[in-house]
Amino acid sequence: MRDETFSHRDRCAIVGIGATEFSKDSGRSELSLATEAAKAALADAGLTPADVDGLVKCDHDLVSINALADSLGAELSYWSEVGPGGVAPCAMVGQAVAAIVSGQASTVVVYRSLNGRSGRRFGRTAASGTERVGGKGTYDEYFLPHGLQTAGQFFAMIARRHMIENGLTEEALAHVAVTCRERANANPAAQMHSRKLTVDDCLSARPISSPLRLFDFCLETDGACAVVVTSAARAADCRKPPALIRAVAQAGGPRVQPGMMWPAVLRENVTTMPSRAAAETLYRRAGLGPEDVDVAQLYDCFTITLLLQLEDYGFCPPGEGGPFAMSGALGLDGAIPVNTSGGHLSEGYIHGMNHIVEGVRQIRGESTNQVAGAEVSLVTSAPPPGTSALLLVRS
Repeated sequence: MRDETFSHRDRCAIVGIGATEFSKDSGRSELSLATEAAKAALADAGLTPADVDGLVKCDHDLVSINALADSLGAELSYWSEVGPGGVAPCAMVGQAVAAIVSGQASTVVVYRSLNGRSGRRFGRTAASGTERVGGKGTYDEYFLPHGLQTAGQFFAMIARRHMIENGLTEEALAHVAVTCRERANANPAAQMHSRKLTVDDCLSARPISSPLRLFDFCLETDGACAVVVTSAARAADCRKPPALIRAVAQAGGPRVQPGMMWPAVLRENVTTMPSRAAAETLYRRAGLGPEDVDVAQLYDCFTITLLLQLEDYGFCPPGEGGPFAMSGALGLDGAIPVNTSGGHLSEGYIHGMNHIVEGVRQIRGESTNQVAGAEVSLVTSAPPPGTSALLLVRS
């Protein structure tokens, strides 16, 4: 076990959160969206761009560090890129924590901006599967030319394996989708705020990549989110109650392969993600366990993604995610309320940054689906090829 005597536990906090409208067609540049979200987060914290000396982004973000610094009018002493996209958000907060604890920055804005519906659509199949043939640091050349090109296809294979090994049903996945939709129906900012969903709707929806159907897939969204990270000492002087960062963790898991996701199907166990390793590190660093978590924002690019993390983060035994989801455990009064703003399935797809924003709201008591007495909030980022996660606690 690594020596973690030098700990970041509770030494930093998220003090400001900001988000734009989530839409299908923003009509704006990603820089405009990022600037709006960052300014909203700073205003929420009672800070100004002059206070910002650090920026962190993911390597999929089209908004460069210098472009946002110029747009905000910030003078930087620290910047960092973390990626890839969905894996990055919690790790981006981790980079901000590292910068602050090491004295490289004092106030860091972490942001994600994308026109994920009107611009680059991450769920779209590439025009050709041959562009990566010839190595280029990935095994994707063994998959892409044969038609395996989208994230939906990858997670469909994982879902099918879970069904074969553990008896997972489409109905259990539908319960995940409906739970997230119910939370979105109470969230005016959610893209699916006004659209109800039932289990029957899910089961009768058209298949996209069997066994996953339409409502097993996340939304495509234009928008941006940002958070402000600073030291716990400085957080006491900010406008809103701070969400202390109890712990952050990243993990690749055993036998990590190159490529974005397809090589992960070569692992011995494809129904356990790197989130299992991240959970062990996160809980150890935090001095907490799954039994201490009051609410969780679990990365949900697909229903199966959320369900796998229920198992990997210890909320139910391996293989039992399906019955657990159908038991009512994910509701506001359940054992572990999840994705209380609607998540990627029903609020919007901002590559996991909106999960962090909602995790902070829960700690503050500001959520549209507030979990009574929530003091420990788990937030996760995408499981493959690696993953990251953080635990927020009330000060």
